[in-house]
Amino acid sequence: MAKVTYNNKNAVFFQSLKADVDKYFKENGIEKTGNWKLYLKTIVLVPVAIGLYWFLLTQQYTPFVGIALSLLLGLALSGIGFNIMHDACHGSYSSKKWVNDLLGLSLNALGGNAFIWKQKHNIIHHTYTNVDGMDDDIAKSPVIRQCQTQVWKPAHRVQHIYLWLIYALSSFLWVFVMDMAKYGTKRIYTTELNKMDTQEHLIFWVSKLLYLVFYVAIPVYFVGWGAWGIGFLFMHIAMGLSLSVVFQLAHVVEETDFVYTAGIDDMQIENEWAVHQIKTTANFAPGNKLISWFVGGLNYQVEHHLFPRISHIHYPEISKIVSRKCKEFGLPYHSMPTMISAVGSHYRFMKTLGQKPASLA
Repeated sequence: MAKVTYNNKNAVFFQSLKADVDKYFKENGIEKTGNWKLYLKTIVLVPVAIGLYWFLLTQQYTPFVGIALSLLLGLALSGIGFNIMHDACHGSYSSKKWVNDLLGLSLNALGGNAFIWKQKHNIIHHTYTNVDGMDDDIAKSPVIRQCQTQVWKPAHRVQHIYLWLIYALSSFLWVFVMDMAKYGTKRIYTTELNKMDTQEHLIFWVSKLLYLVFYVAIPVYFVGWGAWGIGFLFMHIAMGLSLSVVFQLAHVVEETDFVYTAGIDDMQIENEWAVHQIKTTANFAPGNKLISWFVGGLNYQVEHHLFPRISHIHYPEISKIVSRKCKEFGLPYHSMPTMISAVGSHYRFMKTLGQKPASLA
């Protein structure tokens, strides 16, 4: 595996930016972690998910209502992932480590695994964003081609059409296939998985078993295999689409850059780490408060990648500092005004990547 480093010898941009952001928090006397706004989200989202789960298992309703409620349950679970799990796993939900560790396990309740995700996301993705050969988030080839340096296949000509099906299935595959593959191979794409102690192995298997109990066995007992199968499918469709689209809009769009490592030789990226994050990341719909609330501020992805240990509830304010500082240093600040424009950018980019490269013509 190639060793990828950054040219941080003259990292003046992030030094200046961090000083201004730290000054903002100090002058306003606020903590960088969550506050009542984040806690309120927790109070809303968790009971909503539990309430929908209980209603689907115990009440009478038409098939149409059952499908609608299953879709809502999937969105509620995504909301928990975006808002509670994401901040907690980054250590930004609370100043208390035990609170972050406990709430980070909400990912396990959603079917994933916090230990694997922290290495995959916090370490690999946030360090090697859009680096082909390192970043697991853009390692969907040959099913989907997400940057120019990935192998082209004839099926990619229509990937802009079938990718939505892949996204719809993504949370199901995450729970039942990808986590298991990473656990079994002890690798996250090209990176060796950190060693899991006995406790982490136990958490992995117990949480996977509990997922089968609460998401399969108990529902089947109450509503039968047919109703469960339909509800489970639509729950995952809602989860998969919402999770995939939000994360794709952050990096796989026309505006962002990509870097390639052949996986053989060591290489140095000729930017400081923070500048690389600026060039490979994009915001969307920053003025839409409803979207910001639901996606846990991940529409401010630029701010998140620069300051992952700052809670997302602060991103709208510090985005003003980041955009101003980018202008001062002559750097791009990718921000699409609406979610529709961002989806359009992603769609066009994936369609372009699906075209046969000139070198193969």
